[in-house]
Formats: sequence, C-alpha cells, structure tokens
Amino acid sequence: MPSLLRRCVNRIAGMLLLCMMISGSPAPGRTILFVGNSFTFGANSPVMRYHPERVADLNREGIGGVPALFKTFADEAGLDWTVSLETSPGKDLAWHLVNKRGLIDRPWDVVILQGYSTLDAERPGDPTRHIAAALTLAALFHARNSQVQVDLMATWSRADQTYLPDGHWYHQPITRMADDLLAASRQALTTGPGLHAVVPVGTAWNRAMRDGLADSDPYDGLAFGQVSLWTWDQYHASAEGYYLDALVVFGTVTGLDPRNLPEKERAADDLGLNPKVAAQLRSVAAAELAAQRNAK
Repeated sequence: MPSLLRRCVNRIAGMLLLCMMISGSPAPGRTILFVGNSFTFGANSPVMRYHPERVADLNREGIGGVPALFKTFADEAGLDWTVSLETSPGKDLAWHLVNKRGLIDRPWDVVILQGYSTLDAERPGDPTRHIAAALTLAALFHARNSQVQVDLMATWSRADQTYLPDGHWYHQPITRMADDLLAASRQALTTGPGLHAVVPVGTAWNRAMRDGLADSDPYDGLAFGQVSLWTWDQYHASAEGYYLDALVVFGTVTGLDPRNLPEKERAADDLGLNPKVAAQLRSVAAAELAAQRNAK
C-alpha cells in the first residue's frame, strides 16, 4: 500500500475509533500478542508485575509488563483489546520461533515482535538473524490470519553498550544504537512480505533526550529536572522508559494520538510517575510517531 494511502487509512481508522468513543459505542474486540524478552516484560522495574490479571501470560509467569500498560491505555480509550504475551529473558526472535511455536501459532489480529537488544547476541549490530526470524514469524502468523498486522519493535540505545569500553557502540553518540536498530527494522520491512510497521521506541527515547526531558548519560549522575529512561543497570528501562515504550506501541497499533489519553492517566498514576513528566512522555511519543509517518 503506498505510504500516502496508508496514512489516510490509518487516520480514517483513528477518526472512526474516536467517533465510537464519543458516541459511547464500543469498538469491536481485537486480539494482540506481544512476543519478546525482558524489554517487553519490564525487567528491573515495577512494570514487570503491573496488573498481570489484565493480560494473558502464555508462559504463566505472572507478567504484566508493557502489554499490561497497553491494555490500560486501550481501556481508557474505550477500546476492547484482549492482550496476550509470550516473553523470555535474553532471547531473540529465532528462539521464540523454535521453542514457543506451540504457544504462539494461533490467529491474532495484531502481533508485536521485539527481538534481542543488540540484534544478535554473538554478532552485535548484525541484523541478519533478526530479520530472518521476524519474516518467518510474520509468515507463520499470516498463515493463521491473512489480515494480521505484524509490527516490529525497534528498541532503545543501551547506555552500557555506549559508554562502557566493551560496548559495541562505545564512543558513538547515545542516539546511534537506537538509530541502527530502527534502520534494521526498516530493512526487515523491505526485505520480504508480512511485516506491517516499525514501532519506533528507541528513537522516541532519542527524542526525549534531545528535548531535555531525559538524561542522556546515566554514568555522570542525573541532571536536575530530568528523568532517566534506564533503570539501575543502565540496560533495561525505568518505569518512565517502559511507559514511553508502551505509548509508542499504543499509537502505532491504534493510530490514536497518545496525547488524547486522560490528563490523569491511570497507568502513570499507578506507577507513581510525575504527572507532568507523564504528559511530556505522551507528547514525545506523539511527536515521534508523527515524525516517522512523515519520513515514509
């Protein structure tokens, strides 16, 4: 579908959803599956155990994670989503394909694929294995539902990979790793059929740092008035980082503007986020989604 036509369709769909919300008519129920690792299940933050009863953890580990944040946003927007997740720490997409196919090989309306943080654990920065697994999984899901929307997440720059000497992106700008991950995801979309869109989480983090909302170097202390998107290991995300992650997923999947979520947004309040920071994160997500749409 040409990019202009795709944008028009997404906008019309978003307008229809908003009209349904205003009229009080519920949007039709849909299913979404999240496949990923610790970046999806919210490791080292309160997001990991955030309302697991709102989602179906196919591994039965009591995970809420980013999927539960998405579910909360969807409920606030009046959308009926059944949310499932299949996650395992430190795994790439090829591992899920080999080891969890029996759990995930079902009809879904939307699937979010989140791969290894450096693309390849043995060859950091090499997208070959990541792209091959993403395309194979997309074909698997399309065999079950030809209309499924399979989106590929591009995650964030790891501070430990950038600022420490043994990191693959050592001496590069902190934004570089996220830019490389986005480029790899875009490459996957053009390599073969089946993938619908890139979820630009990492470049949303870049934007938050450029805008002065988030600190760009956790190793030199937290700048006054800024937040850290990383948690204590400078690898995984903080509650703010995962919140931004979920906002970008929500906007990508639904076509809705994250800024239209309630001013007193429930998930941010549950996590104890500063309301002003939460609002700024919603604005960052909206700005990055718009920038990525315009870049197509």
